[in-house]
Amino acid sequence: MNQRSVQRQERLLQALAGGGSLRLADAAILCGVSEMTLRRDVSMRESPLMLMGGHLVRRDDPHFAPVYDLATQQDRGTEIKAQLCRRAAACIEDGDTLFIDCGTTLMPLLAELSSHRDLTVVTYALNVANAISAMSGVRLILLGGFYQAVSQSFEADDMASQVRRLGINRAFLSAAGVHLERGLSCFHFHEVAPKQAAMATAAQRILVFDDSKWETLRPAFYGKLEELDLIITHGQAAAALASQPALAPRLIAI
Repeated sequence: MNQRSVQRQERLLQALAGGGSLRLADAAILCGVSEMTLRRDVSMRESPLMLMGGHLVRRDDPHFAPVYDLATQQDRGTEIKAQLCRRAAACIEDGDTLFIDCGTTLMPLLAELSSHRDLTVVTYALNVANAISAMSGVRLILLGGFYQAVSQSFEADDMASQVRRLGINRAFLSAAGVHLERGLSCFHFHEVAPKQAAMATAAQRILVFDDSKWETLRPAFYGKLEELDLIITHGQAAAALASQPALAPRLIAI
């Protein structure tokens, strides 16, 4: 990290000394540089700052410290995720264009795609894109932008418009938190725009989650349960949703 970068980040640390966040655009004005320069600064491994949904925060701020670890999530509940995704795959038809969300919950869904013809997958997740790129019979549309290593996904100011330009038959969505009143949430603010755009665009919106996410709140909210067409889950989450007259018809419990 060069001296100018260190000086910029020290100035920003002082601005964030009391906690909270600072808009990237405001931080760029404060430092007299472009937003892209600050993005490069904070993308360095040794940076004491990180970018969350267009805002700079201190890495040591407990309110913003990333608690999501992709490797850990990959190993958590693998069998139940596979069961949920096998049920979700029953919704897919030949010729579909599918939006597949980031994270690990939907990764088993990819193994089910080979039984269908002429599919297109739209994603902003690197792990999904890597898997799809190895499938000769499936077209891949990777939504590009700035790479966020913490979630292995991409962020871009125009990502919502990228999604809305596409004809998506089915959006397969994941959530780090699902709450009956508050709705759907995730760890990272940059995930909100593509999730909301997929929900607004897709002909069918399908949430897949295991019940460890039930009645959990995460920092970034992106939608309500009532906005979904299908909810695929199990256990205590399925039991609770089955008791809700407005949501029970949308529930698929395994």
